[in-house]
Amino acid sequence: MDDHLNDAAPAQDIDTARRELLIAGALTAGAAALPGAACAQTPGATAPDKSATPAPVLSKVALRVNGQRYEKEVDTRTTLLDLLREHLRLTGTKKGCDQGQCGACTVIADGRRINSCLSLALMHEGAEITTIEGLGTPDKLHPLQAAFVKHDGYQCGYCTPGQICSAVAMLDEVQRGIPSHVTADLNARPLLSPMEMRERMSGNICRCGAYSNIMDAIGEVAGLSNLGSKA
Repeated sequence: MDDHLNDAAPAQDIDTARRELLIAGALTAGAAALPGAACAQTPGATAPDKSATPAPVLSKVALRVNGQRYEKEVDTRTTLLDLLREHLRLTGTKKGCDQGQCGACTVIADGRRINSCLSLALMHEGAEITTIEGLGTPDKLHPLQAAFVKHDGYQCGYCTPGQICSAVAMLDEVQRGIPSHVTADLNARPLLSPMEMRERMSGNICRCGAYSNIMDAIGEVAGLSNLGSKA
């Protein structure tokens, strides 16, 4: 009988040790998952200091937008798009994908069309920026704005400001003889064909699918006709 009791004691010790190990493991896992709660329940412990997050770095930028000079102090991470919309309240330029893929944010910077969502505001110190608001007014539309209305070159209208700004700069590129990826002869002056226009405007997406009307609107201003039906 004494031998039987001696054999049971080690087994009881193993069960006790296993139970204590499981309890300790559960407490450790809970403390790791809830660090805030652990700190609150531990005397003398302090919660993480959220104020330790560094403040944004600010810098001044001066530029001209639609002929008017502006000087703003902004977060160095501010994009040109956010500067226009959030700081200057020029909301004609739209934020679409915010990744430079849809073209809704297209503006003209020093004569070149750019995706303003991909360009930091500080990169345009002293630049001349033209947005859709600077092309025309309700009383005096830009020729391309009037052509878009005439040919119904939009449906929801969200992409239209970017489409028009891009088209204005695109026609200027053709006038200056800048070739595109589909220009056959790089030594000759490029001609505005349906293929050229599709390539040059490919960075501006119209999710409503008004491409044929957009082509007709741009073609009219360029002195061509029925480009949309030939696309």
